[in-house]
Amino acid sequence: MHKPKVLQLPVCILVFLLTACAPGSALQRHTVMSDGHPLALWEKSAPGASEAVLLVHGRTWSALPDFDLQVDGEELSLMDGLVQEGFAVFAVDLRGYGQTPRDETEWLTPNRAADDVATVLDWIDEAGNWQHRPHLFGWSMGSTISQLAVQRHQDAAGSLTLFGYWRDADIVLPADKPGIVPRKQINTAEAAASDFITPGSISRKAIQAYVDAALAADPVRVDVRGVDQYNQLDGSKINVPTLVIVGEFDPIAPAEFQEKLYRSIATGHKQYVTVPGGDHAAFLETPRAYFIHELVAFLQGVSLSN
Repeated sequence: MHKPKVLQLPVCILVFLLTACAPGSALQRHTVMSDGHPLALWEKSAPGASEAVLLVHGRTWSALPDFDLQVDGEELSLMDGLVQEGFAVFAVDLRGYGQTPRDETEWLTPNRAADDVATVLDWIDEAGNWQHRPHLFGWSMGSTISQLAVQRHQDAAGSLTLFGYWRDADIVLPADKPGIVPRKQINTAEAAASDFITPGSISRKAIQAYVDAALAADPVRVDVRGVDQYNQLDGSKINVPTLVIVGEFDPIAPAEFQEKLYRSIATGHKQYVTVPGGDHAAFLETPRAYFIHELVAFLQGVSLSN
């Protein structure tokens, strides 16, 4: 009787298969209910993770194009980068973005988004045995939403990271004009590529992959109203450990805005980091390793201080 043959694979293939099938390494989708509305929440987690991070996307594009971009031969996913550092990583699609539908109002407002973020933080907190409350990371519009979430829900987050902060604290934002209606504007490839500003900071292949992923996930631009609600933002109400991080060449988040923000923050546990060579999408570009190193160092410092 012949013995069955044992399939022998090259070591490199075995390593790939073991890594790809490692527990917690796959992308998972959850649904979180916030005031009766379903929010899509994405997760990638390191096995045995003891700290969780929630990522909040920017104005135009949803969680996965921003935070889990997959490009053959390149490592660009912020979620993957943080998983490699041992974290459980979550990213939310706000109302109207990605796989989260619009609600019956057809609009997203800062207060609504901030309250949804706080609900998601509570869900994450209850979903795992973390050492601390989930850390909160907001990019671009997501940075002001995240700050607002921490102001409106003081105990929601274990720490706050604000990247690409676009708001000038000295400017009062106007209220909406009467009678405005949702535009439901079609998104464009030009808009998808617009955050990649510094020449040579990202490959053309990666830019095209981002454009494809962004347009597939978010074909219609979300309509936002009530931006004057951002006038509530007040650094003196922020008492959790906070990191302000900005790309050196980011025209959307100039240094003077970050300095005003940093000075206003009440907590004594705060840091201000500039990413050399980075612009508005630094975590997707050449400075990615530096960006992740600085973010992780901050999060580890939060853990040591508590």
